[in-house]
Amino acid sequence: MEIIRVRDELHMIMLEFGAAYLWRDPHGLTLVDTGIAGSAQDVERAVREIGLDPAALRRIVLTHHHEDHTGSAAELARRWCAEVVAHRLDAPVIRREQPPVPPVLSPFEQELWDGLPPIPPAEPCPVHREVGEGDVLDIGGGAVVLHVPGHTEGSIALHLPGPGVLFTGDIASNVGGTTRPGVFHTDPALALESFHRLAALPVETAVFGHGDPIAEGASAALRAASEQARQVRP
Repeated sequence: MEIIRVRDELHMIMLEFGAAYLWRDPHGLTLVDTGIAGSAQDVERAVREIGLDPAALRRIVLTHHHEDHTGSAAELARRWCAEVVAHRLDAPVIRREQPPVPPVLSPFEQELWDGLPPIPPAEPCPVHREVGEGDVLDIGGGAVVLHVPGHTEGSIALHLPGPGVLFTGDIASNVGGTTRPGVFHTDPALALESFHRLAALPVETAVFGHGDPIAEGASAALRAASEQARQVRP
């Protein structure tokens, strides 16, 4: 477990597999994604190392249903009575009421997929608030929910216009210093459209489901990646 300060109010918690993001407001804490099952203790330890109290956790936002994002949500929500928020289309999968749709993999992605370590199954998790496009959460002065389908049917991003922050989920990545569209999508063409939409937003800071955060100048990096993706698209 490693903690990266992105901004005073935002920290990245790098977990054994995946990442969680902790946002601090005066009225409480929000966690965006939770890593794989078994990560709850590391998340709580990270919150304390930052100097905060896990009991202040008010909300867990899940960007999509994949188990490297939802794995510890149920345990954390249960421990701290936190509200779990997800898009209405992914909520049934998070609750384990229906199976996930498998990704459509290119040959390159298939190699990556085959090399992934085993991921433990996520415990079924309640979704207390189902959201959709344009809903606003009480985070950072107002976090706008953006429905960005393609990675999963109910993938969301969070845009905080006030502080200029974007949580992309897995629609985008920033691995090895290279900003690009994400991988392992159920609908690659739709996911690319969602990526272009995020790249058009005016943001200073962007954080990703996988890869390093961009604390400053995120719009320029996302726009450049979007233009490059348009040029190489068949």
